[in-house]
Amino acid sequence: MAKSDKEEMTFLQHLEELRWHLVRSFASVFVVAIVAFMFKNIVFDTIIFGPSSPEFFTNRMLTLLADRLSLPALAINQEVIKFQNILMAGQFTMHLKVSFIAGLVVAFPYIFWEFWRFIKPALYQEEVNHSRGAIFFASILFSVGILFAYYIICPLSVHFLATYHVSDKVENILNLGSYISTVTSIVMAGGILFELPILIYFLAKVGLVTSDTLKKYRRHSIVVSLLLAAIITPPDMISQVLVCVPLIFLYEIGIVIAKRIERKKIKADVAVY
Repeated sequence: MAKSDKEEMTFLQHLEELRWHLVRSFASVFVVAIVAFMFKNIVFDTIIFGPSSPEFFTNRMLTLLADRLSLPALAINQEVIKFQNILMAGQFTMHLKVSFIAGLVVAFPYIFWEFWRFIKPALYQEEVNHSRGAIFFASILFSVGILFAYYIICPLSVHFLATYHVSDKVENILNLGSYISTVTSIVMAGGILFELPILIYFLAKVGLVTSDTLKKYRRHSIVVSLLLAAIITPPDMISQVLVCVPLIFLYEIGIVIAKRIERKKIKADVAVY
């Protein structure tokens, strides 16, 4: 089955169409960023500073669990943390940065949809049919990754880093920019890493990876998962395990996805002959 007329477009026409997809994507980020900028109390007090607050959902649940199991160590982030800003334009700059990140996170499904609209005309109709739901599942996985990182990894990371001492003579005075960079990087990394099954899906569709290849490098994937967990989390074993386990699970899902794609290709080849 022939592809669409898009493959007959010139290189400059492709660039022009790509430019408009990028413009619309950036516009969606810009609009959401403006809204986030206007509602700074919700964005900062409720969302950004949430993991450091004793009233945060995860902190409250762990405190209840600590009381029932008589394990005080589970009660984390029980003291209100004060943050320090030492730059003249530090808070305003951070306000802009966080608003832009909020725009990226909220507008992600639309950005992915624009990307899909750009590559869709270059695909065969059968490939388009098999790829239906890609936007939905990519958005779901990204959202789950964001929520997992925000509600599980962030509170543990904040507690570990804010209470860690090399000596009782050293007092932790947390820098605003350092805290926000830590929280946002963990959250964004969580959303991106949870897209692993989607990445494997497209690589398997174009034949760059197979289920056998993924199984062959399963041990290597565990090492890579540990390295990624060590990069995006503080150096404590609990946070690293909490990141590593979902990555290994997502890799195994990727193997199943690649296997299903191979079966469909075999059936399609048999139908042709």
